[in-house]
Amino acid sequence: MTISDAKSDPGGDDRDSEIAKETELVFLRNRVKELEVENAKLLSQVSSCQCQQMEVKHDRSLSDSSSLVRRRRVRKGDKNSIPSHLISKRYVALKIMYFGKRFYGFSAEAQMEPSIESEVFKALERTRLLVGDKKDSCYSRCGRTDKGVSSTGQVIALFLRSRLKSPPGDSKAQVNGRTGERPEYDYVRVLNRALPDDIRVIGWSPAPIDFHARFSCYAREYKYFFWRQNLNLSAMDFAGKKFIGEHDFRNFCKMDVANVHCYTRRVTFFEVSPCQNSHEGDQLCTFTMRGSAFLWHQIRCMVAVLFMIGQGVESVDVIDTLLDTKKTPRKPQYLLASEIPLVLRTCEFENVDFICSPGAAESLRSHFKNESLKYQLESVIYQEALRNCLPLSNNVSTEESSCNGVEKKKKRAEHVPLLSRPTEPSYEERTAKLKPRKEETLACVV
Repeated sequence: MTISDAKSDPGGDDRDSEIAKETELVFLRNRVKELEVENAKLLSQVSSCQCQQMEVKHDRSLSDSSSLVRRRRVRKGDKNSIPSHLISKRYVALKIMYFGKRFYGFSAEAQMEPSIESEVFKALERTRLLVGDKKDSCYSRCGRTDKGVSSTGQVIALFLRSRLKSPPGDSKAQVNGRTGERPEYDYVRVLNRALPDDIRVIGWSPAPIDFHARFSCYAREYKYFFWRQNLNLSAMDFAGKKFIGEHDFRNFCKMDVANVHCYTRRVTFFEVSPCQNSHEGDQLCTFTMRGSAFLWHQIRCMVAVLFMIGQGVESVDVIDTLLDTKKTPRKPQYLLASEIPLVLRTCEFENVDFICSPGAAESLRSHFKNESLKYQLESVIYQEALRNCLPLSNNVSTEESSCNGVEKKKKRAEHVPLLSRPTEPSYEERTAKLKPRKEETLACVV
């Protein structure tokens, strides 16, 4: 190139440099693609080898309940452990029954032990069905029942270990729980061997990835059991029917203004009915309530007011007055009904059919029968203690004596009408108090 040429094309060197860089970049991109292909092949070989070894070990642990419970947990950094992304898993919904008396509610977030949720995850870890940890499992729950509340149909959803080698595509295989030639793990049977006696998994179902145990539920049904005694069932049933429909239930719940801003809920069904059980002439009865969702303590508040109506100390019309939040913006103070008789009976979803193997179903029936007999024996002991109470003295009236003939009965307090009682702060008053606290918190953070 002559000097005149260089002067006429001053950008020639720059273009050559750009071409060289572009050529080198193309080469590097092609090389990266080649390395990615080689890496994928190696990962596939490692996964196939390790998964086969792991599956044999895991199948043995699942087939034997005693080895399942005593099996040593794989420690972090163990050479035999498999990375979670290499383990086959599927999204599953589990239906759970529990007797809530000894638990501090379902949720483990309150940090009060024991909770049903913590016991379920202990069993999942013990059986090695949980892949990774709780955060990795896309976990969701349908209801967050309080301390002492039981359930026969709670539902949770999460990823669990599976025999699937690829994402499920065959709907029949999902329903039958079969993956090719091999059946899916019997989640019900495996987990029940590791759970305490008062918690049981009663069914499982494959679930789509967008399924959420709370937000996909379109109906929840609760039952509340009680002894009839002298209660007016027809009055309670008539009053309870007033709950049906869409109402503002802020006077029938415990308000959590920090997290809940809408207290309108829809009740679709209410019924008072006798049960088959009776004791010494007293009939066992139940309230059945159904709706899309319920507020904190809503059902126990509803039941407490219905009991007052059944006792004849409150009018049926008090329900209309309390549901009218413009007329009654503040909730009257009254005690909640006991939590022990409350049961979350069922949670309903579209296109989710729970299944249970014949062997697991037979084990469940046997377990529930044995537990029922155990609690009946405990009841007999209390009945025997009742019979052995010292007889009442002839010189002491029934109202002044107790079963041991010494302690006097407390005088029954006179009923104060609900609408004449002291009231709790309204929603607006609660939110007004909450705003300065939020501003203080933000100021401290800044």
